Amino acid sequence: MKATLTIFTPAYNRAYTLHKCYESLKKQTNKDFEWLIIDDGSTDNTKELVQSWIEENLIPIKYHYQKNQGMHGAHNSAYELIDTTLNVCIDSDDYMPDDAVEKILKFWEENQSEEIAGIAALDAYESGEVIGTTFPNDLKTSTSFDMYYKHGVCGDKKFIYKTELTKKFPYPIFEGEKYVGLAYKYRKIDLTHKLALMNEVVCIVEYMEDGSSRNMLKQYINNPKGFIFYRKENMKNPNGNLKYKFKECVHYVSSNFIIKNRKFIKESPLRLLTVLATPAGFCLYKYITKKTR
Repeated sequence: MKATLTIFTPAYNRAYTLHKCYESLKKQTNKDFEWLIIDDGSTDNTKELVQSWIEENLIPIKYHYQKNQGMHGAHNSAYELIDTTLNVCIDSDDYMPDDAVEKILKFWEENQSEEIAGIAALDAYESGEVIGTTFPNDLKTSTSFDMYYKHGVCGDKKFIYKTELTKKFPYPIFEGEKYVGLAYKYRKIDLTHKLALMNEVVCIVEYMEDGSSRNMLKQYINNPKGFIFYRKENMKNPNGNLKYKFKECVHYVSSNFIIKNRKFIKESPLRLLTVLATPAGFCLYKYITKKTR
């Protein structure tokens, strides 16, 4: 019988830490899931390690190898392959509490509807401390955008989505680049659906020194076209206020300075605001280039 939930894990040279996720999945109190590993061009022993786990046959595992495309490219491949009702991404340096799948599926059974895109749940550090804030107790549903910009929630959260929705809005791939903000897809889904909010920890997070979260300034320099695309999409977000859109314009300008694109005002969806944001965008560009030398 087909599982209800796919847990997918993009991995690039993470054989040294991937076992933590595997060990946690073996301990799940509800086994109604499968694990999909997207090997994004690893050159270590990830393939051999995963093959040994497949041979153990303790949990359902699918393995997909591809040329390195970055996190968003791995997500694209995952969404193409997933055929379960729900999916959630657990990064290669993270793992799930023993009852995480049980809590997710029980909550989904109680809260699913046509209007609900999925579930937003909590991440925590290994100490048990919730990352950022919990959800307001009186708030039962929200879009991912309003959650942060209207209701005051902060910190990384875990999104469990309906697969039929995540198959839409694939991330663009820019030649020579390996980053597009994952929230692009979530903001698109926001336009038609909300998330049910679950104040339960379903993922234990460790921010690795070689992870994208710790290397964001380098990401700016190495992936300017991806950031330009992402900022333009955010500038068009109908739910964003003037302050939000101005900030996005500043980042948009800085990325265009990185690639020396002189047509950035003409190409902007918010030309006047982009003109006003240009001095701040230039300062941000200088700051980023100085910090990444």
